Amino acid sequence: MLVIPAVDLKNGRCVRLRQGRMDAETVYSDDPVAVAQSWVAQGAAWLHVVDLDGAVEGEPRNLSVIEQIVHTVPVPVQVGGGIRTIDRIERYLELGVARVIIGTLAVEQPMLAADICRRFPGRMAVSLDARDGKVALKGWQENAALDYLSVARQIDAWQPAVMIFTAIQRDGTLEGPDFPRLKELLNAVSLPVIVAGGIGLLDHLQSLVPLAAEGLYGVIVGKALYDGSVMFHEALAVTQRA
Repeated sequence: MLVIPAVDLKNGRCVRLRQGRMDAETVYSDDPVAVAQSWVAQGAAWLHVVDLDGAVEGEPRNLSVIEQIVHTVPVPVQVGGGIRTIDRIERYLELGVARVIIGTLAVEQPMLAADICRRFPGRMAVSLDARDGKVALKGWQENAALDYLSVARQIDAWQPAVMIFTAIQRDGTLEGPDFPRLKELLNAVSLPVIVAGGIGLLDHLQSLVPLAAEGLYGVIVGKALYDGSVMFHEALAVTQRA
C-alpha cells in the first residue's frame, strides 16, 4: 500500500485546508518545490499535487509551480484541481504529469469522462469526493444530490487507472478515515482505490493495511505529515512491513 504525501497549492504556497474550506488554511511553506523534493528524499514513491485555486475557479492557477515540481522530482506525480477539459488534460500530460485527476468533470459530464479514460489509458485518476456520503463538486464548494456508491459504480465502468476517495468531513481533522464508507466502496468497485482524508495517527495507517487485499492501493496523507503527528519514515515502515 502506497503512502502518498499531499502537496496542496494555494496562491503559489504549500497549504493544508480543513474539510476543504478555502478560508481555513494553514500555510506550511512558500516553496512547494522544496517541499516536494523533501518528501521524495524521505522515500516517497508518488506525490499528490492539487491546485486548490484551480479546483474552485475551474482554471489552472498554479501551473508554473506544478511544472517545476514535475521537472525536479524523480518520481511520478498525480495532479488535480480544475482540470475540466481535454485540452488541459493534454497540457498536463505534455508537462510530464504521470496521472491527471478529474472530479467535477466526471460528475457533470460522465460521457466525456468515460471517453477521456478510454483515450488516455493508465493516465487518468477519477476523484470521488463525498461529504457524509454525498458527492461534492468544484473544489468541494458545491454539493450534488448523488450517492457516492452510485457514482463510484459508474466510474468503475470507465476503468481509469485509479479512483481517489476522499471523505471531506474527515479531511484535515486527523480523526481517522471514514472506514465504513471506504469498505462499502471497496466492495462496490473493482478499481484500485486511493483513500484520503482524516489520517492522523500511525494506527490509522495500520488499520488500513488489511484493506489492501480488498483493493486499497494507497493512502494520501497531508496534515498529519506536515504537523508531525505521523513521521513519513514511520508511515512507510508500517505499510511496507505488512
